[in-house]
Amino acid sequence: MWNANYNSERRACCTAEEGVVSSPSDSGGEFEPRELTRYSRHLVLPEVGLQGQKRLREARVLVVGAGGLGSPLALYLAAAGVGCLGLVDFDSVDLSNLQRQILYGESDLGRSKLSAAAERLAETNPHVSLDLYETRLEAANALEILRPYDVVVDGTDNFATRFLVSDACVMLGKPNVYGSVYRFEGQASVFHAGKGPCYRCLFPAPPAPGSVPNCAEGGVLGVLPGIIGAIQATETIKLILGHGETLLGRLLLFDAMEMRFRELALRRDPDCPVCGEHPTLRELEEIPATCSPVEPGAPDWELDVRKLAELRSNGPGPLLLDVRTRGEWEVCRIEGALLIPLQELERQLDKLDPAADTVVYCHVGIRSAFAVEMLRRHGFRSVRNLTGGIEAWAVSIDPKMARY
Repeated sequence: MWNANYNSERRACCTAEEGVVSSPSDSGGEFEPRELTRYSRHLVLPEVGLQGQKRLREARVLVVGAGGLGSPLALYLAAAGVGCLGLVDFDSVDLSNLQRQILYGESDLGRSKLSAAAERLAETNPHVSLDLYETRLEAANALEILRPYDVVVDGTDNFATRFLVSDACVMLGKPNVYGSVYRFEGQASVFHAGKGPCYRCLFPAPPAPGSVPNCAEGGVLGVLPGIIGAIQATETIKLILGHGETLLGRLLLFDAMEMRFRELALRRDPDCPVCGEHPTLRELEEIPATCSPVEPGAPDWELDVRKLAELRSNGPGPLLLDVRTRGEWEVCRIEGALLIPLQELERQLDKLDPAADTVVYCHVGIRSAFAVEMLRRHGFRSVRNLTGGIEAWAVSIDPKMARY
């Protein structure tokens, strides 16, 4: 874990009435002339003004995840003058990130995301102090990391971490500004136990492992994290200022294809296991990732790409079944494969021979694991999942193949 530029004097107190930061003290001193110019468009807003800008300066905000959502979040919060920003991430910058993760550029490829983010944010606003946690958020460290902050913003891309962030926020009494994106749709809300529902009031339990594809599998429109991340940044600033009506008790749904916003009312669940009347979850627990293969304990259901290449070199090899979308098929494919998208597979079982030796593949092996499980339920016994999918095939067997 790496903490940079930690300034304990900027720790702010939470209040129940006026936002999440108490009335600003004079401990930070007056703004420099350049800061007054920097924040001039804030200072002329009656809802912000000098006192509001001081609230922002004294606020401590933790952003969990420095990816698609975390990029616009961190940039806008730094530009707004939030005094201390914490960032949690353990990943490095990959070429596929650049379509949506606007904190990074070509020169950052292969670098630690936090190292690259720190440079960009310091350039955006040198008056912001940064706490950098280059680690995976886990049950063992979540409470320690979240505790010093006034607001926690969830910029993660998986259910396991979302539940962990929410549960930790409930136990610490912190507001949790939630956002998620998938394909062309996004969601945002504010959860705050004691004042409204928490994340588990909306989703009582994580989905079954393997039941939900991630963005790598399902895709995401590049601008969508910017839209949802900007909404999360707006909610965070409103919480700090104590002005406006937040999304507490409301789930905002956005459909980019229809350019339409909808809203659902949320209520606190009295039977919620973490924030309900009689909570049963009193300690953080590790939640397994929901995008793992369906049967990780069945090695005879898996086939390594090198073994498949060997089988194909000695003859026609097994039938290859591609369960990706037609759009993915157009990008790249393994020669000789049969395309039946996963959502159509159960209706087209008559195209397959239950007795044939069959290998199923998708992008990275998640959807194909579901397909294998489905086929075996329907009596297909000689069917296996290609471990790592076509991505592993491109890396290890056919480096000239287009990747996405």
